[in-house]
Amino acid sequence: MGPKIWQDPCSAPIAEKNISFLIDHQCPQCGAPAELRETDRFFRCPFCKVRSYLMEHRFFRYVLPHKAPANKELLYFPYWRFKGMLFSCLPGGIQNRFLDISRQAVDTPLFPVSVGLRSQAMKLRFVSPETEGWFFRATLPFDQMLQTFLDQLNKNLPRPLLHQAHIGESLSMLYAPFYVERTVVDAILNRPVPGGNEAFDLSEFSGGPADWRIRFLPALCPNCGWDMDGRRDALVLHCRNCESMWRATKQGMTRIKVASMPDPGNEKHIYLPFWRIQAEVHGLSLTTYTDLVKAANLPKVPQPKWDRMPFYFWGPAFKVRPRSFLRLTRQVTLCQPQERLKADIPKGEKHPVNLPLSESTETLKLNLANFLKPKQRVVDRIGNIRIHPKRFLLAYLPFSERHHDLVQTDFNIAVNRNQLALAGNL
Repeated sequence: MGPKIWQDPCSAPIAEKNISFLIDHQCPQCGAPAELRETDRFFRCPFCKVRSYLMEHRFFRYVLPHKAPANKELLYFPYWRFKGMLFSCLPGGIQNRFLDISRQAVDTPLFPVSVGLRSQAMKLRFVSPETEGWFFRATLPFDQMLQTFLDQLNKNLPRPLLHQAHIGESLSMLYAPFYVERTVVDAILNRPVPGGNEAFDLSEFSGGPADWRIRFLPALCPNCGWDMDGRRDALVLHCRNCESMWRATKQGMTRIKVASMPDPGNEKHIYLPFWRIQAEVHGLSLTTYTDLVKAANLPKVPQPKWDRMPFYFWGPAFKVRPRSFLRLTRQVTLCQPQERLKADIPKGEKHPVNLPLSESTETLKLNLANFLKPKQRVVDRIGNIRIHPKRFLLAYLPFSERHHDLVQTDFNIAVNRNQLALAGNL
């Protein structure tokens, strides 16, 4: 039997979309209703004003709303949902594309292969122990699901495939509602799953009631107890009282080191965040600025002081389209803006940090492949190069506001303003 396909027009399977979904939510302090976007992490209740930070256990879990009759026992079938940028390093350069896919987390022909557009057309809810129903246990690991999808996708790429990385990924699990009337019935449409003529036996699957709960961290500065600030999608929060910045980890809020460049004077500007990462590179000499000049074949005359300047990988700490992400990663890494950095938090407007450090570390080999010259060295050596991140810094660089772009005037780097505004869905 072939895979089931959703029949209603708002739920066709998709391989590439750029739409975030909405989530019905309640304030953990006062219970007031709220509506969140998929990318929201920092929550400020409009009623009780309490500030919280949302933490997931491995990934967020959501349920789609159902319209099943009241006497039906609901079954929730799991789907992996992946959204992010895919970069493929090939002999002719680096290809990129944006992916937004959902696939079964239990391999079975009895349920549709994807939730399609339903996650964007309906408001979701977080799964909690109060969510009634029977939840299938996911038996297909995410890495296996993604690799199967990529194997199909990569058939159309030229060979050899030198390196591949998925960056800025948003991983979650969506539970779609069903119930059984001899066969499986879609609990949203109250219609049998197309082609589902086989009798359904729940005993063939493992699962049970929901036992997951969202963790809420108080958005209070661990250093001074003051309320911390941030935009809705911020992964790093700012305490304006003691001038410190914090990111959420499994251990709670952890303080991070921050630096910034001086502002460009009387021009209106905004600070964009970048991750600066120091790493050990095995298989290539790349520890100083002199090494970078040689590796990237930069048209510069080596100077003795460059041997004492450490090399750092740089990358955006904010979301942007794949092509711009790759360009910014290369440009800022080649500029190595370190001599003018000061260990302080800038006073001006700051763009939120919404690309985690863990994702930036995934870009290191991609970054290297993008600036290494000549390109034949990429083909010959990239497979044997190993990169291990050691230390990191959050660095803010000032960008002057122009009509269509934000421009870093010291290094002549531009970011399209509209593209930056629309990147929230990535």
